[in-house]
Amino acid sequence: MAGNSFGQLFRITTFGESHGEAIGVIIDGCPSQLPVDMEYIQGELDKRKPGQSKITTQRKESDTVRILSGVFEGKTTGTPIMMLIPNEDQRSKDYSHNTDVFRPSHADYTYQTKYGIRDHRGGGRSSARETAARVAAGALAKLLLKTQGIEIVAHVSSVGKIEAPNVEIRSAQEFIDEREKNIVRCADPATAEEMITFIDSVRLDGDTVGGKVSCHILNCPVGLGEPVFDKLHADLGKAMLSINAVHGFEFGSGFAGSEMRGSEHNDIFVKTHLGDVKTISNYSGGIQGGISNGMPIDFKVAFKPVATIMHNQQTVDADGNAAEISGKGRHDPCVVPRAVPIVEAMAALVIADHWLRNRNTILPQ
Repeated sequence: MAGNSFGQLFRITTFGESHGEAIGVIIDGCPSQLPVDMEYIQGELDKRKPGQSKITTQRKESDTVRILSGVFEGKTTGTPIMMLIPNEDQRSKDYSHNTDVFRPSHADYTYQTKYGIRDHRGGGRSSARETAARVAAGALAKLLLKTQGIEIVAHVSSVGKIEAPNVEIRSAQEFIDEREKNIVRCADPATAEEMITFIDSVRLDGDTVGGKVSCHILNCPVGLGEPVFDKLHADLGKAMLSINAVHGFEFGSGFAGSEMRGSEHNDIFVKTHLGDVKTISNYSGGIQGGISNGMPIDFKVAFKPVATIMHNQQTVDADGNAAEISGKGRHDPCVVPRAVPIVEAMAALVIADHWLRNRNTILPQ
């Protein structure tokens, strides 16, 4: 199905289910001779893997990735790259109670109706387990972008109604180091402690809570994005909204911009002492007319509360009869700490794809 592939030139296709033998991804279009840092790729997967702390699911997966093709002597060959991540800690029996009933706010009903069959074990293909494959591919895209000086950093900027203040980014690595000092992955330490305490209280109540991830793309060149339908922010929005549990995307001033006047919102151009053009403000979020303008690309992604809660809920079965379902299994009380590397990965896939596309827009002199 085309719905399992993403990108045009830098193109990925993911495969596998939550409780199958393995999940993985095939990457096509990656340029040859890119050095492949396996330690870096595994490190990105380690940030997403389950069982990291008391505020994440206790499923234990090492998420150890293997590259089966497309890499020779540590460099890409220009041929399709296959990455495989075995599943190691499936507990399919945890889902035996919902074989014939539909979990509220899950994909059970829609999958069953669309396909006439569904893998009830952890949601099968609809499970967020699939996003590990995206993180693996996104890590390779980030390695490609690093050769151009492009960096992508994200952090948890809100949990429930707890909002972190804007954090100054002096360098990408410094921002990441600060974020990784706490289990919620918020770059503001004081807010992080408040978030952790709140998430743990929600977990003890057998409930879940949502939050937001803020992402920043640094050193992006001018000119990425295609008119009219492949605008850069449109492709970023599609990428983010394809992530499990995402219910909102906004870039730059976002929805708050609708409350402003043009005289406030316009980003005024200036010429810097280096001779390049910048804007004084960045309400455009680094994108104008669907094309990157050289300023940092800023956006936020909103995640809903995880649908599985540890309470009995009313539902219906496959025959439409009233039923009751109880929450079982191992689930995140708040998904956003593990979503940070997923957001970064999807952003990297979009930027890598558009960077490759942009190389063909001007006739070489």
